[in-house]
Amino acid sequence: MNKKLVLILVAVLLLGAGAAGGAVWYLKGSAAPAGAKGAPVEEKKNAEPLKYLTIEKVIVMLRRQPGDTVPHYMSCDLVISTTIKQEKEAKEALPMLRSVAVRALSALPMEKAAMMTIDQYVEELNKAYDETYAKEQRERPFQQVMIGKLILE
Repeated sequence: MNKKLVLILVAVLLLGAGAAGGAVWYLKGSAAPAGAKGAPVEEKKNAEPLKYLTIEKVIVMLRRQPGDTVPHYMSCDLVISTTIKQEKEAKEALPMLRSVAVRALSALPMEKAAMMTIDQYVEELNKAYDETYAKEQRERPFQQVMIGKLILE
C-alpha cells in the first residue's frame, strides 16, 4: 500500500511539473513581440539607425456638413522616421509633406474625423504620401509617418 501511494504521488508530481513547464513555454511564446497579423518581429542586426523629423502645427479646417454653422478645426504634429542617408532629402521635402497632409486631412468631415483612430489617420496620410510620390515617380525619403499630437475642435 505504501508503494502504491508513493507511485501515485510521483505521478502527480510529474504531471504537475509537466503542466508548469508547458505553461511557461506557452506564456514565453505569447509574450514575444508580434508584428502585423501576429507574425514574429524579426530583429534587424546592423540596421541603420532612424532619425525622426517633426512637421509641427499642421492646422486644417474640416469640411462642414449641411446645416453645420460652427467651423471645426484639426491641429496635429506629424513625425516621420527616416534613415541618416535620407535625412537631408526628407528635410527638403518637409514643406511638400505638410501640403500633402493639409490636403488629405482637410477633406475629412468632422463626424468622420471624430470617429477615426490614430492608426486610421496614419493610414490616410501614408496613402496620400504614397500617391504623391508615385505620381512624381520618386521614392519616399522616409519609412513611416506617425502622429505626435492631435486636437479636434
